[in-house]
Amino acid sequence: MIEASPKTSILIRLIVWHFIEAPKAIVLAWKNFLVFNMRYFSVLQLLRTLLSPWRKYKDSYGRGFDAGRYLETFIGNIVSRLLGSVVRLVTIVVGLLMQIGVFLAGILLIIGWLLLPVFLIIFFAFSISILL
Repeated sequence: MIEASPKTSILIRLIVWHFIEAPKAIVLAWKNFLVFNMRYFSVLQLLRTLLSPWRKYKDSYGRGFDAGRYLETFIGNIVSRLLGSVVRLVTIVVGLLMQIGVFLAGILLIIGWLLLPVFLIIFFAFSISILL
């Protein structure tokens, strides 16, 4: 932050704040939103455990060999893994779409903030032209 000094003009301090300090703070907040979103949706962890069973539901094959029991357990475990994969994939896609949305919103916010003085001048000139 700029220290208050009698040598610097308030207009210079306003310009430095608007075009240097505030954008730094906006970018820092934007980065925090991006990191939060990735952690909230646990995208990396979901990718690592993509083929794990849904909620760790899996049957054991038991002792001995019984073809019917073996096939039933095998199919149940496959269904549990498929269900887990589908739920994880949907969550990953939603998380990545949210990440793209937060990224685009941040870009729009930065551009809007930097163009705010231009909009102020345009709206001021437009209002003067309406009054005259």
